[in-house]
Amino acid sequence: MNIIFLGPPGAGKGTQAQIVCANLGIPQISTGDMLRSAIAHQTETGLKAKSYMDAGQLVPDAVVIAIVKERLTDVDCKNGYVLDGFPRTVEQAQALAVFAGIDKVVNIAVQDEVLVKRLSGRRVCPACGATYHVALLSGETKCAADGTTLIQRDDDKPETVLNRLNVYHRQTAPLIDFYQRKGILCVVDGSQGLEHVTTAILDTLGATR
Repeated sequence: MNIIFLGPPGAGKGTQAQIVCANLGIPQISTGDMLRSAIAHQTETGLKAKSYMDAGQLVPDAVVIAIVKERLTDVDCKNGYVLDGFPRTVEQAQALAVFAGIDKVVNIAVQDEVLVKRLSGRRVCPACGATYHVALLSGETKCAADGTTLIQRDDDKPETVLNRLNVYHRQTAPLIDFYQRKGILCVVDGSQGLEHVTTAILDTLGATR
């Protein structure tokens, strides 16, 4: 089964994609993973991407699409895959449709106010990278592993989170409509607990745990 996961920052789509992939025995493929793999293997498109990244520029759509196409020909994708983070625009979705048949698109929907609370409550240890949430810290400000003072990353501040969500909605609303018209979009309530969301996704896909 070939699946796309959509969802705003903080919706948990990366975590859910990992669980679903383990359940179905298919790879989780993210844009970052594909870029790193193509560069590591020094493919033609990987080298093109590296030249942009080394210059501090965004990798153009055409190069990203070529890397996706290249990645989906790998043997581990023959029984299906989950695309996480691609496509991000209708143009990318149209390009993807030329060389890949998508069976289901799972949109993990969460209200913005819930996402702001989730992300702005996150605290990170700058030394070891451990992640915490203020709701579970009981006022503690130190990392349990090494005692380092926890910090709030700039991209987790409420105003930044809202900006990220606005960008996501502008880019993705047309993409949701695109797949809805194709009749393959499934919407899952991502505001529930982890287990409930996983169960809902697997039920939507017709899979069992």
